This record gives sequence, C-alpha cells and structure tokens, in this order.
Amino acid sequence: MTQREEFGTPRPGRPEPLGASSDGEGTNFAVFSRHATGVTLCLYGEDVERPERTIPLVERTNDIWHVYLPGVHVGTRYGYRFSGPYEPEAGHQFNPNKVVLDPYARAIDGQVTWNPAVFSHVMGSRDDLSIDDRQNDAFVPKAVVSGGEFDWDGDRRPRVPWNESIIYEVHVKGFTQLNPAIPEPMRGSWLGLSHEASIDYLISLGVTAVELLPVHAFVDDAFLIERGLTNYWGYSTLNFFTPEPRYASSADPLAQVAEFKRMVKELHAAGIEVILDVVYNHTCEGNHLGPTLSWKGADTAAYYRLSPDNRLEFTNYSGTGNTLNLAEPQVIKMVLDSLRYWVEDMHVDGFRFDLAVTLGREHPAFDPGSGFFDAIHQDPVLSGVKLIAEPWDLGPRGYQTGSFPALWSEWNDRFRDDVRGWWLQESRDPAEMAYRMAGSSDIFGSSGRGPRASVNFVVAHDGFTLRDLVSYRDKHNEANHEENRDGHDFNLSANFGVEGPSDDPAIRDLRTRAQRNLLATLMLAQGVPMLAHGDESNRTQCGNNNAYAQDNQTTWMPWDPDDEDRSLLEFTRSLIALRRSEPLLRRRRYFQGQPDTPDTLKDVAWLKPDGRELVHDDWVNPGESPLIFRLSGTAIDEQDELGGEIRTSSLLVIMHPAAAPIEVTLPDPNGDTGQAVWELILSTESPTENLGECRVEGSIVQVPGRTLLVFRGADGLPVATTPQRCDTEQQHLDP
Repeated sequence: MTQREEFGTPRPGRPEPLGASSDGEGTNFAVFSRHATGVTLCLYGEDVERPERTIPLVERTNDIWHVYLPGVHVGTRYGYRFSGPYEPEAGHQFNPNKVVLDPYARAIDGQVTWNPAVFSHVMGSRDDLSIDDRQNDAFVPKAVVSGGEFDWDGDRRPRVPWNESIIYEVHVKGFTQLNPAIPEPMRGSWLGLSHEASIDYLISLGVTAVELLPVHAFVDDAFLIERGLTNYWGYSTLNFFTPEPRYASSADPLAQVAEFKRMVKELHAAGIEVILDVVYNHTCEGNHLGPTLSWKGADTAAYYRLSPDNRLEFTNYSGTGNTLNLAEPQVIKMVLDSLRYWVEDMHVDGFRFDLAVTLGREHPAFDPGSGFFDAIHQDPVLSGVKLIAEPWDLGPRGYQTGSFPALWSEWNDRFRDDVRGWWLQESRDPAEMAYRMAGSSDIFGSSGRGPRASVNFVVAHDGFTLRDLVSYRDKHNEANHEENRDGHDFNLSANFGVEGPSDDPAIRDLRTRAQRNLLATLMLAQGVPMLAHGDESNRTQCGNNNAYAQDNQTTWMPWDPDDEDRSLLEFTRSLIALRRSEPLLRRRRYFQGQPDTPDTLKDVAWLKPDGRELVHDDWVNPGESPLIFRLSGTAIDEQDELGGEIRTSSLLVIMHPAAAPIEVTLPDPNGDTGQAVWELILSTESPTENLGECRVEGSIVQVPGRTLLVFRGADGLPVATTPQRCDTEQQHLDP
C-alpha cells in the first residue's frame, strides 16, 4: 500500500500545540497566521520538488490554522503555503507559490539553495517587488514530523549555583574538528562534544558549563556563499526549535535530535551544564528584499517589527535587516515555547540571549518590565534556568548594561575593556579596576542581584582570541573578503613591538605573561567568569577579530600543543582550581568594607604598597599605583554547606601593570595579635617557581613589573623574616 493510500480523511484537529504532533495513529498540524486568507499543508514523499499530497486547512481558531491527518506518522516531511494579500508596502508578502518552513518544526530535512525561486518578489531592481510565481519546493528545507522516546536514564541537571559557575564558550565544530582522540566521523558534531576525550578535557580544565554558540538551525547567507565562505558562528536563525543539522553525524533528521540529547546527557553526567547562545532578536530572512523561508511567508506583519511610517521597511535593531516583533503576543509565545522546549525536551540548563535589548523593546524603547521579561519571570520552567543577556543592540539607546531585571545576568563589557586597559594600555584607573574586581557593584549593585549579575570576560568569540589580543595591534580580516572593513577597530590590544608572530624571546615572554595576567584577573574577580575555548592554550586566528565566516583552521581549535601551549593550559587549570577551592573568590554578596563577623578583618581592604589602607585622595590621584587588596572572611567547606566546617581565610592580591618593579609591604593576614604569615600561591611572572614560599606580615616583597601575585594567609610560628617554605597543614614554617 502506498503512503497516499494510507492517509485517512482529514479531521478538524486542535489549535494546540503548535507544530506537528504525532499520537501514533496520525498527526495534528497547527500553525499561526493572522493575516492569511488560506493555508495549505504540503506533504512530501521521496520527491522533494513536488508535494505528494496537499490539504487545505479549513479550521481556524484564534488565528491558529489546524488539521488532524490519520496515517501521517513520525518522519513525514511537510511544509506550508499561505494565501493572502501580496502588498509589500502594507507589510504583507503572502505568496502561495512558495512553500515555507513551519516556525515550530522540531526537525528539518534539507537546506536552503540560493535560487531566485526562494524570494517572493522577482529578483532584480530594488523598486520592482512584483510577485514571483515560480515554485520553490526544490530549494528549501522541509519540516519533519518528530516524535519517539529518548532514554534520559535518570538524567539530572547539575544545577550549579551562579557563584560556583565557570562558563566555557564553545563552538561545537571548532572545538572538536581537529581533535585526533575523537573518531573522525564524530568530529565537528554533537557526538564529538560528548565524546569522552572532550568531556575529560572539560573536566580537567575545571569549567562547570559550556555555552554553545548558536545551535538553532541556521543558513549560510547568499553573500557568504558567493565569497566561498560559510556562516560559521550561526547567527542567522532559520528555526527556533531545531538543532542545526550540520552538527550531527547522522543524515536522519530524527537521529540528529537524538544526538543532541545524547550530548546533553553525557555532559550532565560529568557535572557540566549546557547553555545555549540563542538569537531571538532577528532571523535569516533579512528585510523586504530578503528570502521567504518561514515567518515572512506565514505572516510578515505579525512576526516582524515594521516601520509605522512605511510598512515596507523592516525595523533593524540587529543590523542584519529585520527585528522580531516581541510586541506581538503570539511572537512572545513562540519564543517562550521554544525556550521551554529546549529546557523540558532537550534538557538544557540556560540561555545566553544575543542582542537581548531588542527583546525588551516593546514600545519600542527598551523596558526591563516589558511583556517578554514579565513572561519569563512568571514562567515556572524558565524562571528556574540560567538567563544571560548580551545587554545591547544597535537601536536607539541600545546600550543597557546593568538594566536587566532580577533573574538575569549580563555580559559585562566594562570588565573586558577595563581589564584590557589595565594590563595592555598606558591609561589605568585603579578605582575602575577595583570595581571590576569587586563584581562591578557600580553597574549592577542597585538591582539587588549581587555579583552574579556580572558575567565577566576578557575575550569572547566576537573579537581577538587571547593570544591575538597580545600579538596584534590591528585587525587582519582580509580573509573575510570585505577589504578589512569589518570587525572592531577598538580592541585595546597590544603587540609588544611586533605585529603578529615573533621569535624574539623577550617579546614572547611579555606576551605570555600578559596572557597569564588577563586570565588570572578573570578568575580572581567577583562575578561569573567566562573563558573562550582555546584561550587556555594559545589558540590564534592570525589577527582576524571577526571570524564569523571562517569555518576552517583559522577558527578550529588545534590539538597539537607545544610546550608553551601546555604551560599556559596548566596555568589556566591551576587558576580555575584556585577559584573553585577558595570561597572568598566566589561571594554571593558585594563587599561592604566591614568584617563578616566581629573577630575578622574587613571583607575587603584596598591597600597602598606600604600596607596602609587607601584614603580618598589615593583614589583621586592614583599615579602609577598598583591595585592591592586583601580579602578576608569566614568560609564554609564547599563540600557540605549545610554542615561543613567554618574557617577563616584571607587572600592578598597584588596587580602591578607597570614595567618597573615595586616593593610591597605585606599586611596583617588575620587581624589577631599573634605572628602570622602569607603563603605565595600564584605568580604570573614565574607560575611554577617559588610557590609555597611564606613571608611574615610586615615583610617587604619585591614585585616584578607586569605581574600579578596572590598570597594566602597562613597561621604559623615564623622563625625568620626571609622567605621559607610553608607547611600550612602543620601550621609552622619548615626550618
């Protein structure tokens, strides 16, 4: 019996849930369109160029068109045609000649082929928007009815507290493509990221979460294909419910979904959270001259924000041609349905929202009390996951760092710029740097969110890698074929005298020390640190600071480290281990400048090189002063916060960015009247030498230029004022 003969008589079906829902006997189809006058469901067999069967949807409930089809099962490919007014100047581009992707598709088969038929208008003049009557079936992907069970086998979310989190920004393909320990068929895929070689590496590094660059299905833009490039980063979304097929090892759309789930399950078993970088501010369909692939064909005026003065024009807060209309309740519903799907069905642990200011432009000014944020706040599922905002967009007053509501954390670009300026530039402000190290309370303090509101980073995917940040003064983006006009010009980078690679040992030493300084600053600051993949091992993009289209060895992580790479990797591991072992670096609340308990020192003291505390004039006229601060307080054993042993701890951090060495007098580490010592636990000058040395309070330390030092307070009975080895377990100095 053929598939056509198996189809039963269409039934009215239900308006919920949206998308295609199979019950084993048939499938319910439901799709939104407010302005369409007719909707036709197209079912495909082996021939993707023409539908095997078309079914008009005659049932319409609250702008949801729906039908139930007996005999249509999981794995069936389908699409929609929408009829209605073709009036681009009024914001309507309905074209029944074009089959479009279901906005709620859970799996996709095929990809976009850049043929003129994928446009609703006749390609050519910008002024000629006459309707194109060619069929596009052969050139667009089809939705696939999904379903079936996945054995989560007791999967449990790690639920890492914010103050314990260390985020690792990862590109699925870039991280795995060159790893020889991963079987070749699995490289560049979900399975590659879940392979034991990848997970062992992540565990050894010590990170608690991976933040995956966009994994929603996306397209390679036509202009990139013309240049022989691809959309490597993935910020050109085709569908908000489907994992990107290119990151799967299987060609079967349903197996691709299962592979994503397997990845999440394996990462969770290792105690690692999965955070998705999501792009709900715009789509791949561009402006009125862009292709018709999904939302534009279903209802342009509902899904997109259009200019009130000229409905032909798409509002463009993203810089990519369009803006999703989050002032429309049905669009908010789609975004929330998508987010819940990834949490409930795919088990992810949180989201980083690209250009998140756009999501709060309801009126259209940004409003932290907009409908989208309110809906997230009251949602019993979404209010319990990690929410991270990129707190800016390209619209009016688009910079909103510090303005997001209670549940949200935010990328802190002020941290990025101030830390780069401190270590790599001549202009330095100790007061600004103190705020960054203390969790940026000047930016986020009034919100009541605490230090976790600040997601600290020095490097992200967008910009120089850490190695390039200390090797290039200028961007080198020629490989993008935009005549080096793209990418940031304000990088706060340094090349230490030579642009690009250098064999000069002195320059290489300065660059490596600068990297250690930047990494150490990131891990010692209050807030949530984010490390970009490969920065722990000298990954370079050869000066390209906008490698969005470079799906090649420019961006792929190398897995053939030399001694210098391994040394930096081990240093980064030690930094992360220090952060995870020392609660003073992971506070839930901002510093108050007061003791945690009556018998302890101030929670933070900002110090002069002579050991005395800074006063107002010292902040106003800092000169070339380093930043020196002592952290003190009580800490509960992190292994058992309900019943763990309470202990007193102190750390002394010296951040000296100038080239000339200085002398620093060590302060009292614990505030009592007995003799006490400081143990050197971190040095960016000599990361493996002199660690464990102890010095008595009041001792003078020679601090080399461009160096960061960390000492830990250790009770003891010093026998000399010269440096000696510490034995903090026995609480005495070895003779």
